[in-house]
Amino acid sequence: MVRLRALMLGEMGLDIGGEDAAWRHGAVSWFEERLRDPSRFAVFVADDPDLGVVSCAAGICEDRAPSPTNVGGGHGHVFNISTDVRSRRLGYARACLVALLDWFRDETEVGVISLNATQDGMSLYRSLRFEAPGYPPLQLRMDRRGEVRDLPVSRLR
Repeated sequence: MVRLRALMLGEMGLDIGGEDAAWRHGAVSWFEERLRDPSRFAVFVADDPDLGVVSCAAGICEDRAPSPTNVGGGHGHVFNISTDVRSRRLGYARACLVALLDWFRDETEVGVISLNATQDGMSLYRSLRFEAPGYPPLQLRMDRRGEVRDLPVSRLR
């Protein structure tokens, strides 16, 4: 999983460091911990007899506040869809993703599934009926050295 994650992240332009990079050790622990809860996390892999695991797709369930379009609030997130360069265009990523979507449908209460698409994967995701949400997601990378403040607010407890 971590090897394929590194491949994916490197192709997305991130500096993944060497085999001993700290994030890799953290990722191994993170995957090991999540795999202990098969009701909330799943990974599907394709295995080649000579190359080992050549493709994967992972998914996690999150609890979010219910809404009119997702009454139960269950949200699924698909990630780590990656295929070894020597095994691409053979249907492995599709097979892993379809198995993962079947898991979400058959074994969870998830009402919405999201993923972050790269251009390379867009045709696969569109073919499985993924579409852009009405309100595009935005991100803020936290700077732990500074504060983001505007108006005074209080936290409910």
